[in-house]
Amino acid sequence: MDRESSDDEEDRRHLIHQNDTIPKSPHRSTFQIDEDEHNQFKSPRHSSYANNLRNFTFNKRYLFAITLPLIIIFIYFTADFKALFRTNLSSDYCQDGAVASSLMRESELRALYLLKQQQSRLLDVWNRTAMPSVKSNSTDSNSFQDLRSVLIDQISLNKKIQQALLSTHQLGNWLDSGEHNVTDPSLTGLTACQKVDQKLSERRTIDWKPKQDKYLFAICTSGQMSNHLICLEKHMFFAAVLNRVLVIPSAKVDYEFSRVLDIDHINKCLRREVVVTFEEFAERKKNHVHIDKVLCYFSLPQPCYVDDDHVKKLKALGVSLNELKTVWTEDVKKPTDRTIQEVTEKFSSNDDVLAIGDVFFADVEKDWVMQPGGPIAHKCKTLIEPSRLILLTAQRFIQTFLGENFVALHFRRHGFLKFCNAKNPSCFFPIPQAAECITRLVERANMPVIYLSTDAAESETGLLQSLVMLNGKTVPLITRPARNSAEKWDALLYRKKLDGDPQVEAMLDKTISALSGVFIGAPGSTFTEDILRLRRGWGTASTCDEYLCQGEVPNFIAGDE
Repeated sequence: MDRESSDDEEDRRHLIHQNDTIPKSPHRSTFQIDEDEHNQFKSPRHSSYANNLRNFTFNKRYLFAITLPLIIIFIYFTADFKALFRTNLSSDYCQDGAVASSLMRESELRALYLLKQQQSRLLDVWNRTAMPSVKSNSTDSNSFQDLRSVLIDQISLNKKIQQALLSTHQLGNWLDSGEHNVTDPSLTGLTACQKVDQKLSERRTIDWKPKQDKYLFAICTSGQMSNHLICLEKHMFFAAVLNRVLVIPSAKVDYEFSRVLDIDHINKCLRREVVVTFEEFAERKKNHVHIDKVLCYFSLPQPCYVDDDHVKKLKALGVSLNELKTVWTEDVKKPTDRTIQEVTEKFSSNDDVLAIGDVFFADVEKDWVMQPGGPIAHKCKTLIEPSRLILLTAQRFIQTFLGENFVALHFRRHGFLKFCNAKNPSCFFPIPQAAECITRLVERANMPVIYLSTDAAESETGLLQSLVMLNGKTVPLITRPARNSAEKWDALLYRKKLDGDPQVEAMLDKTISALSGVFIGAPGSTFTEDILRLRRGWGTASTCDEYLCQGEVPNFIAGDE
């Protein structure tokens, strides 16, 4: 009892001391009860109970602080948190594993299919090259180029197999890296699309040495600009054979050739005057232009393939001409192969000014006329080529938008459906089929962009763009943008007021396409044929050049009207 009383007294002293830490006012309120007086009225039992309750509350805080960590430790070691998380992770892992396994199986099946394709093609190459060749050197060279092309196709196919096998392992970047890209043709010195050696030094030529004051008056009426350029080229051959200066038609009856062609270039290449403009010719004749003799190459469907409207335009220009005469029966729909001897015999004349009508459809020494560089001896690559301004503009466009390696595509659509369906087989391909053909050639050429020259509607070009994809990426189809003062690639044409001219723009399209690494043409189009002529002459023709879907037929053809 004495010990407990002593302890209580000690606790009371401590509590009073804590309360005394806040000083009290010396003045006591009337209603304030002195703590000592209040305690005097408390019984000893009540005082002991209050102290025990206060001690219990104080000690409970310490007990809670000590037991809380123990409870946490107990729960941590007894509960299997790892199993709980392991269950969720295992579930996700199983799902991901099932998907990966499915993708792996799909990739393996795809790889097996591609391997089967490769095996078949390699066996085909083996069968074609195993036999000894007894052909000419030229044929051997072509066969070797074909073999190189096929080998590159197989290298590309091999890369597809690697991509299929490694796709689920996310090693695509590793495959495409330069360090590990074992299928990159540049590593082996092989490229699928080689430049064609045109052997211009071996071409058959004729000297064009016109007699003084002897002229051939060119008349071209069929088709659009490309047809007229081909007609003009054939007129040059006739003029060379007949030893005459060629008179370029006036813009009042034909296209304004001086805006798209470098006419002086022709004379410079031959180092003599072989062509003159109509204006120069009229000035020499003191504006009394008369065609002394008209000997028509074609007799059907009408003499010289010249209609009355064209004759009226010539007369309105001040050109008089004698009666149109035919020298033989020749139909534009079924032209006959003619020789240079026949032409000389039928069209030689002592008259000063001669005309032979439209010769676009003429077939005279076709192999000679169509050879690279043309049939006439000269010091240039080609005689008929774009003006210097158009050539420079094309080069600036390529430097701005395309770069050195690009594919050019002439995708003719307007009015082509009916034209192609009249042929057997048709040459008008559905866009999805065309996209497949284009994609195969782009992959073979290994070129990143396509220059698109087309008259197609936006609905067609938009669909084509969405379908031309390689390795999961869209291959851009680049067209010439509208005039923008911020862009300077077309500044030369703008300064010379040639921009906006449809014929200038058409020749610009041809020039860009002729400078491409690979060209895809529209079968049956003279626009395409003129591009191929330039490519042969400029030395840009490629072993990969071809017509769209060459060797195929459309997978769907509409009926006749």
